Amino acid sequence: MKILLVEDEERLASFIRKGLVAEGYDVEVAYDGQIGLLLFHKTVYDIIILDVNLPHMNGIDVCRWIRSENETVPVLMLTALDSLADKSDGFNAGADDYLAKPFDFQELLLRIRALTRRNSAKPKQILRLADLELNRDTQTVTRAGKRIDLTTREYALMEYLMLNKGKTISRVDISERVWNLNFDSNTNVIDVYISYLRKKIDKGFSPKLLHTIVGMGYVLREG
Repeated sequence: MKILLVEDEERLASFIRKGLVAEGYDVEVAYDGQIGLLLFHKTVYDIIILDVNLPHMNGIDVCRWIRSENETVPVLMLTALDSLADKSDGFNAGADDYLAKPFDFQELLLRIRALTRRNSAKPKQILRLADLELNRDTQTVTRAGKRIDLTTREYALMEYLMLNKGKTISRVDISERVWNLNFDSNTNVIDVYISYLRKKIDKGFSPKLLHTIVGMGYVLREG
């Protein structure tokens, strides 16, 4: 499970990261809001831990940006500001939970587990982008009302892209999340499946939705 930790207090960030890594989590750390947002755009995370008082861009604004692009990733905010008004700002920005400093690491761990469990237990069943629709209950995909037949692997790739629409997804992420393999730079299997999907969901339709971002990966978006 990948976690993005955005915390400008280096000692606290190191303490949290060390504890989470010991629990088996993969943790990336950013020490200011702008870098945190940059990492969010580059990598798919299972949960984001976000401090409020950050340099360059505060946690509230970072949370708003995240929510404008991803409605489902859990966001846990950390702050020394514990008033109802402060919490209201965080929740209104799209945060899922709030933890006031100082806190016990075990409480942080429990909240992370609760948020990720809640998020996985209530997945969105209908995913949409423009006239493209993916039904997770029936595992069917349609575009402009026309059914698109996909293989099992094509569907898994399509679902992953739809869950992260608007975000550039690297070949490494796809390899790990869809194929459950360590990325092999010598294989073009991901490019081949992207080509299969593009022919099925874009050929004969407008606008084109599946785009290649040279040197970075792929993104599903309008225009």
